[in-house]
Amino acid sequence: MRIVAGTARGRKIEAPPGNRTRPTLDRVRENLFNMLQGCIQDSRVLDLFAGSGALSLEAISRGADSAVMVDSDRRASAVQKSNAEHLGFSNQIRFFCCDWHQFFSDIDSQNELFDLVFLDPPYAMTDMKEVFQALIPVINADTYIILEHQSNIQPSVPDCFEVIKQRSWGFCSVNIYRMI
Repeated sequence: MRIVAGTARGRKIEAPPGNRTRPTLDRVRENLFNMLQGCIQDSRVLDLFAGSGALSLEAISRGADSAVMVDSDRRASAVQKSNAEHLGFSNQIRFFCCDWHQFFSDIDSQNELFDLVFLDPPYAMTDMKEVFQALIPVINADTYIILEHQSNIQPSVPDCFEVIKQRSWGFCSVNIYRMI
């Protein structure tokens, strides 16, 4: 894997060992970030189910101000830290090695708002209502929520969120949501 564009363009990043994570392919990341042009500069990013951290690292390479990476897998968290250090982005990223439930109980008291939220859960996780509900205190009216999912399955989310863009690349689809 590599960073597609920005200050770290072309630099390689690692993926966690094993098959517990499914890194977002370079071409999917490239197309996704083309869809997000104009929203990345100076943004604050939340990356749940972060895996290798490729989405956050790509965002920072393209001008995001900061990122928070969350993943419950210790190996994934170690790879995220290594990738961030390798690219020189460590000072812009905070790492949480915990599940998303724990993260929201920890972050809730910090009054932090995010501009971009990347969600790349296991494809078997199709009911995203609880995750989206947990996001409400940490997003604003302009926040984009980007959900990667299996192409033939539409994830369920609360009615207060609408899909504003949707694209598919083979087995992978991305929905971009905003809160209504």
